[in-house]
Amino acid sequence: MNNQIRSLFPGASEQTYLNIAAKGLIPSSVRDVVNAYLDQQIAGTSDKDVLREQVDETRALIASIIGVEADEVAITKNVSEGLNLFAASLEWRAGDNVVVCPDLEHPNNIYLWFNLARRYGVEVRSIESVDGSIPVDRMVAAIDERTRIVTFPTISFAPGFITDGEPIVRAAQDVGAWTLADGAQSIGSLETDARAMGVDALAVATQKGLLSLYGFGFLYVRREVAEQLVPIHVARYGIALDAHETAYSDAPLVYAPGARRFDLGNYNYLGMTATRAALQFIKDVGVSKIEAHVRGLAADLADGLMDLGMPVVGGRPGPHLAHIVSSGHLGSGRHYTAEDPEVNELHRHLVDAGVVFALRAGVLRFSFGLYNNHSDVERVLSAVRYWKEQGVNVS
Repeated sequence: MNNQIRSLFPGASEQTYLNIAAKGLIPSSVRDVVNAYLDQQIAGTSDKDVLREQVDETRALIASIIGVEADEVAITKNVSEGLNLFAASLEWRAGDNVVVCPDLEHPNNIYLWFNLARRYGVEVRSIESVDGSIPVDRMVAAIDERTRIVTFPTISFAPGFITDGEPIVRAAQDVGAWTLADGAQSIGSLETDARAMGVDALAVATQKGLLSLYGFGFLYVRREVAEQLVPIHVARYGIALDAHETAYSDAPLVYAPGARRFDLGNYNYLGMTATRAALQFIKDVGVSKIEAHVRGLAADLADGLMDLGMPVVGGRPGPHLAHIVSSGHLGSGRHYTAEDPEVNELHRHLVDAGVVFALRAGVLRFSFGLYNNHSDVERVLSAVRYWKEQGVNVS
């Protein structure tokens, strides 16, 4: 990415920010539209009808980015809400099963399945990961006629590998099961065509690769699937009614088409305002260009770390590597800790050197956004090189 784009992200110059997998930086152009929105709220000049139109413009923007129709996208507040809205709207029966790999899922795509197990007697088939990757063959083997959902991340939150979802989707389709993907780490950073992937539902939030705020998100549900579901929660915007938002009709209940039936009450208009601007910015840049840029930086960092003798999960760059590089020994710690004292020492050293990144499941996780450049890679490698020269060796 050129310096002009980087200049729109002041935080990228003030520090070495490699933490988009947790929270992306927001461009100054997004701040400008947020300020304009707040000015209208202060002045009392905002128009709710206009805001609702902008919600649908935002819905259409994300739909175009992930290759689906606008009516197949519901507005949510985060990934967790999207996952839960979809899962809770299925008619579960005791003995149904869910196939999931908890080792590589964010906890919020784990808790809901065990809650269903408690409520309905659903079997949670927990499949162990293999070398930090989703065990595709094992997940496929676990699918049978009682499988209702197979769920996986498009990119794991740690160590950050791309999931080969095609065999999983195909096996689920063979038995009539549905697939639910957590797209938190991929949307906005890597090209994602949900329709081509074949998944039945995909949840995403906007604070990572979509360069926006916490508290806003989307749930894609394939139209043919959405219109088989009775939403567990309903509110005015999820009902098909050609009338004012406060109107009520005692006619038979008709849900909004497609995934819109999952829309609830008033939207987070502040989050929408930021996200609408951010999505347009991403479309203008082009996701394919963003992907090439961030995967290239990640590959350079992975190679550089290995050349310094550092352990990199997954080894040398390959098809598994997205925009996230993890160094250390995966699993040697809980979600936000490491048991290895040398990993903790290097973590402190890099933080002191002004590098912003994450500690996840025993590894140091570096994640790149479109605002990063090769100087960020060099700063990390220089800091690691200096640390090693002090006589510390990670093995």
